[in-house]
Amino acid sequence: MMGQVLGYAPGVFDLFHVGHLNILRQAREHCDRLIAGVCSDELVMRLRNRPPVVPLAERLEILRSIRYIDEVFVATVEDKVDVWKEVGFDVIFKGDDWLGTQLWDDLAARFEEVGVKVVFFPYTVHTSSTLIRRALDVLAQEVPPETSPAGPGG
Repeated sequence: MMGQVLGYAPGVFDLFHVGHLNILRQAREHCDRLIAGVCSDELVMRLRNRPPVVPLAERLEILRSIRYIDEVFVATVEDKVDVWKEVGFDVIFKGDDWLGTQLWDDLAARFEEVGVKVVFFPYTVHTSSTLIRRALDVLAQEVPPETSPAGPGG
């Protein structure tokens, strides 16, 4: 479709929360079509050295049900320029917690060379997957497995 701006919002989207929704909502306002790029379970393992809490199939189902997203793409490689070669987006969106990091400074320079705009949106500081995961880790340490809802018979 000629003239349409194709946006791409990459993420793990594990433990989906309002911060993810805020990024996707804002991204949709800046493009005609929005693709959510979700990291495969294998890619998450390579990047974070641990599996996601929510498996890929469930993360895909959540993302596909969000009205701001037109399409979901499973990313299997870390390099977002390689993803761009496959997807062909015009603009990429990320939370501003990544702004000024070496990774995204380098990516922005590489994207500029191929005409892709990089847009950062305000990070939702009061919630994040990292904070949720830390809280879950603490809870898991406090609750003996045999009494937890996910334990035997739960």
